[in-house]
Amino acid sequence: MRRWKHAWWWLLDYLHAGWVQTCSVFRRRPPKDYATGDLTRPAIVLLPGVYETWLFLEPAAGRLNKAGHLIFTVPELGFNQLSVPDSAARVQRRLAELRQTHGVEHCVLLAHSKGGLIGKYTMLEALLPVEPSAAEPEILGMVTLNTPFAGSVYAKYLFPRALRQFSPADAVLLSLQAQEEANERIISIFPDFDPHIPGGSALAGATNIRLEAAGDFRILADPLVLGVIEDAVGSLGD
Repeated sequence: MRRWKHAWWWLLDYLHAGWVQTCSVFRRRPPKDYATGDLTRPAIVLLPGVYETWLFLEPAAGRLNKAGHLIFTVPELGFNQLSVPDSAARVQRRLAELRQTHGVEHCVLLAHSKGGLIGKYTMLEALLPVEPSAAEPEILGMVTLNTPFAGSVYAKYLFPRALRQFSPADAVLLSLQAQEEANERIISIFPDFDPHIPGGSALAGATNIRLEAAGDFRILADPLVLGVIEDAVGSLGD
């Protein structure tokens, strides 16, 4: 019975992902309301997963925007097929831009799947000294969902290069695991059953929140999960 239930969850998960992916073709720009909010609150920077756009994180983004947070995307990521280091470099440039053009002084990264790896890489890079002219907003922390911090055993069976980077033996992934300086500022949220990450998304030293939920995509619109995300962002901004 459990095997049939898992198969049903897989189907629902991919139907949801397919719908959002289709909408992503027609909705490239985020709502204008995202650019309005309370600058005393941390801005939210969206980091979607592989082959995804900001639209996958829209349910959480809309809720946080209504709570007063400015929401920003990283258009330079495209459909997020680049390597984690290359993607993180684009995020860094975007953060510097947000400080210069929008006056953003501090932010929280909100990520899904691969976005969490990009976010952690960016947080580690932010710990390095930079020129004052390239200064970025302070990253208070990251809230991430379904991130394969330890990789996924399925990755070695996948052909696309963009997916093979999730192999547990990937050099970048192993380097990120070894560097724990940023972990205490990361809140990792994940369900009981993730069809893509059978090992879960727990991260040593981070705040790990395992929920009674299932799926990799549908939980991004789950009201229970959205409430947990809002609370997590609030705890990082306090």
